[in-house]
Formats: sequence, structure tokens, C-alpha cells
Amino acid sequence: MPNANNAAIVEISQTANKFRSSIVLQYDNKYIDVKSILGLFTTLLTTSSYDLHVHGPDADEAKKAMAEVFAKHNLQINSIQD
Repeated sequence: MPNANNAAIVEISQTANKFRSSIVLQYDNKYIDVKSILGLFTTLLTTSSYDLHVHGPDADEAKKAMAEVFAKHNLQINSIQD
């Protein structure tokens, strides 16, 4: 199971913060705000299976950017939900 490194977490958070949309990772019954570096540290290091939920005015662009940054760091997203 690949663990996210610090650079991945920072880049994911920075990418999320470029958008006005809310971007949330869901795994099990937990929801983590992707714009929160602290939230990402605890999540990306303990699980490897999540769904990404994106809601807002720039959701399409945000989804594309998030998919790219996750893929760049070899992190799996099950699906990106509306």
C-alpha cells in the first residue's frame, strides 16, 4: 500500500486550495477536507481507498486537477463524485 509523502500531501492541499469548490475525501464513514493539510496527513497515511466529492462553481476544473495530482503521486481514488 503506497503511503503519501509530505510533498504529495502539500501539493494535494495546494491544488485543492486553488478552487472555490468544496473538495472532500471520503473513506469508511469519515470525511476529510482536502484543503486541510492536517486532515490529509492523518488520512492518506492510514488508508489507500477513498472517494473524492467535489461541489461548487468550479467543480469540473477541480475534479480534473485533483485527479491529476493524485495520479502524479500514485495515489488511488476510487471515484470522483458529484
